[in-house]
Amino acid sequence: MTAIDWLINTGLGVALGVLGGLFGIGGGLIAIPVLGILYGFDQQLAQGTALVMVVPNVLLGVYRYHQKNKFNLKTASLLGGFSFVLSWVGASIAVGLEAQVMRYFFVGFLLVLMLWNLTQVIFVPRAEQPARAWGWFAGLGGFAGFMGGLFGVGGAVVATPILTLWFGLSQVVAQGLSLALALPSTLVTLSAYAWHQQVHWPIGLSLCVGGLLGVSYGVKIAHQLPARLMKALFSGFLLLSAILLFYQT
Repeated sequence: MTAIDWLINTGLGVALGVLGGLFGIGGGLIAIPVLGILYGFDQQLAQGTALVMVVPNVLLGVYRYHQKNKFNLKTASLLGGFSFVLSWVGASIAVGLEAQVMRYFFVGFLLVLMLWNLTQVIFVPRAEQPARAWGWFAGLGGFAGFMGGLFGVGGAVVATPILTLWFGLSQVVAQGLSLALALPSTLVTLSAYAWHQQVHWPIGLSLCVGGLLGVSYGVKIAHQLPARLMKALFSGFLLLSAILLFYQT
């Protein structure tokens, strides 16, 4: 990879880092279709390469969100622990699937998430929800970890809408907790993809450098926007990602 390629990928990483910090997802969701379009990566290679950027982005994002809106560390540990356990299972299934089939599954996954988020824009959830037992958090952590491992997105994209609608958390607190959930599972998932040689390290590392430069700005913007606007923007972001992926099929 030439120096120009490195600079271009770093610039792309900055943009992805801003989006990842804004929506509390690490940036991998949009990176996956972009890598497929720009470099012709199949679904698994795109997911594995995106994770190289996502892991440090998530780590920095957790720190920034906790700085601005402190969340319960015990809850974060519970979510992260169960996410960690099941993420390897999802990743192991993903690397064995045919790439085109995997892409169709991912497009459907994004569209379901988009519709789920839109329901929260149209039907505003109650300001207060009943307290949930630890088992609900454990179940969410396991489910999000499995889905994150399967689709290489860390699980945060699954957890955020559930934490806001079902658990009654604010958008920014939910995003911070979702990143904490995603941190251990993204490490496991990256290890699984790397083990199966589904990572392009030079491109992933250049995206990583840019992502670290951009993620803090995204977190700062997130704390200045109304929650409903954030949900609407996130729904549009999911739709764009689905369209980009469908364009590759």
